[in-house]
Amino acid sequence: MAVSERDVGGVGALADPLRREIYEFVCGHDGPVSRDLAADALAMPRHQAKFHLDRLEQAGLLDAAYARPDGRGGPGAGRPAKLYQRSAREIAVSLPERDYELASRLLAEAIVAVTDATGDDGAAPDLLDALDDAAAAHGTALAGTVCAADSDLLGAAAAALEDHGYEPRRDGDRVLLVNCPFHAIAQTHTALVCRMNHALLGAMTEAMEPGLEARLEPGPDRCCVVLAGRGD
Repeated sequence: MAVSERDVGGVGALADPLRREIYEFVCGHDGPVSRDLAADALAMPRHQAKFHLDRLEQAGLLDAAYARPDGRGGPGAGRPAKLYQRSAREIAVSLPERDYELASRLLAEAIVAVTDATGDDGAAPDLLDALDDAAAAHGTALAGTVCAADSDLLGAAAAALEDHGYEPRRDGDRVLLVNCPFHAIAQTHTALVCRMNHALLGAMTEAMEPGLEARLEPGPDRCCVVLAGRGD
């Protein structure tokens, strides 16, 4: 998945130390923050606080709405003030791209599946099998996003995986995945992560086309899985 311009803009908006200070103040305040409150708290001119708050809003880091302060309403209460609070939007930029959120979600799904299936005798399914199932379900769903209108199934699979951070590279009749989205975890828990990744990509290729397969072939400086046609 390519890093969006808005994500880059959101992170870039915090490069200014003063703007970052204002953002941290808004996030740490109990309730929405007005321009006057931010200016007074950070000892800066109101127009400067307004400028930075609006820039943070434009970058998607803050949400804003107009409201009158508590206790003020009716005729003579004046115009509503613009109030800012932290946006619910999450921004994450990683180069090369990583997807630790997906790894944690699959592990959580596996743990829940094992917990829910534990019988009265205390016996539980194997956690690794549950992780395989969670990863395979995600891979099957990923196959549904593949555009395979032409006969180049490897190319179609590579295009889909490029959107998810794998950095595919064509190598004759194979596709090598140069980047591992789970790199840091794979360094310390190699067998676990490679198994999860293989289950995910194996289910994706199987759902796309029986003649396509994901092979577990670890290599230096690349993902542990290689895509190829069966028998190649």
